[in-house]
Amino acid sequence: MPTPETIADLAALDGDVIVLGVAGKMGLGLARLIKRAAPAKRVIGVARFSEPGSEESLQRHGVETIRCDLLDRDAVAKLPKVKNVIYMAGLKFDAKGREDFLWAMNTLAPAIVADAFRDSRIVALSSIHVYPWSDPRRGGVGEDTPPLARPGEYANSVVGRERTFQYFSRLHGTPGRIVRFVYAVDMRYGVMQEIASWVRDGKPVPLATGTVNLHWQGDAINQFVRLLGHLETPSSPINIGGPELVSVRRLALEFGKHLGVEPVFEGEESDHVLAVNCDLGNELMGNPTVPISTMVRWVADWVKNDKPIYGKPSKFDVRSGQF
Repeated sequence: MPTPETIADLAALDGDVIVLGVAGKMGLGLARLIKRAAPAKRVIGVARFSEPGSEESLQRHGVETIRCDLLDRDAVAKLPKVKNVIYMAGLKFDAKGREDFLWAMNTLAPAIVADAFRDSRIVALSSIHVYPWSDPRRGGVGEDTPPLARPGEYANSVVGRERTFQYFSRLHGTPGRIVRFVYAVDMRYGVMQEIASWVRDGKPVPLATGTVNLHWQGDAINQFVRLLGHLETPSSPINIGGPELVSVRRLALEFGKHLGVEPVFEGEESDHVLAVNCDLGNELMGNPTVPISTMVRWVADWVKNDKPIYGKPSKFDVRSGQF
């Protein structure tokens, strides 16, 4: 559901909206939310639409769809050049053996898009994986921490994506924001769903990555959309997520209470995790509306009743950089 703030921000925003890379689990909800919040605006969803049913779902909600490979420069040049662009395309998982495609999707496609939409506003999805690990007791890293070449090609390619958008933003004077999202949570996927399932099934909950940043997906997409009204030139990064760092052990224990199971743990908490400070984003747009306790209750009920999940793990516990 769009928040009143999202509805007001979109009403004040001139022009229509195009969502590039719309077919992911977050992009579909985001495009539908924009159309619901601003029914008079033209909302266009662009993707290859390889998942059956995703294109039809958007069309049923009034979102126009265009099939396009964002690596095809000629095809991108033919897309409607509307005022507002939300860029959600990219590759993270299962890139082993096709690292060249990983780099193409995360650096070449942004270059093609940023050049073609030079006269628009661009909010582009990034990742907190550009940050170094830090001690969570220090409150997490902020936007003033430069993106770091971390282990694994994914993180390095995302640094490339950010720098590509910044280069074209500076070159053409394109207003933008680079969104470093924390882990989004939904009943059907995400860190909480994974921990709750481990607890339910009696599987050990790994504690090495013992602190996480979380954000309810509905809050995440509302803030993503609202950033169209909070841009800078050249494009600058912003962390988007909840105001607190959350203990994995605490989450497992809470799920254990809801599920009637004593959690099993593996390892100990490290003092170096991917901890992010989201104060700037929350100061700009307000704290998320869904608190951790509510997320736990919703996810626990979903897992307890064995309802459907996406089956696409976040791999928050992976520390090698290889996803």
